Amino acid sequence: MADKKISGTHRPHRLTSQEHYSDAFLTSAFLALSGGLQDAYTYNTRDGVFSNAQTGNVVLMSQHLMRGEWGACMRYFVPVIAFALGVFLAERICHRYKYAQKIHWRQLILSIEIVILFAVGFIPQQFNMAATVLVSLTCAMQVQTFRKVGGFSYASTMCIGNLRSGTDALSVYAREHKPEQLRQALYYFGVIFMFAIGAGIGGNLSAWYGIRVIWVSCILLAVGYLLMEIDKWK
Repeated sequence: MADKKISGTHRPHRLTSQEHYSDAFLTSAFLALSGGLQDAYTYNTRDGVFSNAQTGNVVLMSQHLMRGEWGACMRYFVPVIAFALGVFLAERICHRYKYAQKIHWRQLILSIEIVILFAVGFIPQQFNMAATVLVSLTCAMQVQTFRKVGGFSYASTMCIGNLRSGTDALSVYAREHKPEQLRQALYYFGVIFMFAIGAGIGGNLSAWYGIRVIWVSCILLAVGYLLMEIDKWK
């Protein structure tokens, strides 16, 4: 059976025509580059708050909460709420536009992301909270929308799940030597690598060019959109 468990991992399902162009590794690579850049951007230019790594925000929020530092606590709490809202909005958009003909709903999400992130580049640093909230919102929409690469579940804006899944697949491959398991591991580690490259670029460019570096993320997402469009018309 196509969905039968294979020693701790799953075979990827056969892709439908609508799924294929959002599932391709090249598209996922640009999304991961953008995800890493966004996290580095908010951390380096927007008061040390993560846009993607909500676990880190919860840890820092809890520390400040225990010390009674309410202002600092809210600085990390609000992006967590924004992230949850982003997931909610993406799910609603999927439900409403899943069968739209003129534009695929995933491309619609990318378009919304690009518009929001472009606007973030104009928000001055005295409004860092608003900027971080908007970036967290778009990150959540992206991670909710793009959840598979090569048929395998993944996250384009964070690493922990990808690291676990990639290492699991590599362990199974070392025992059973099945090419599919190695391919799965390479997908996951490839996405992690692209995320790290994006984070490095975002961190360094933020130090040099400040708040408008987020526009680089807009370019990366636009490339992802175009790759999906090209693949769709093929």
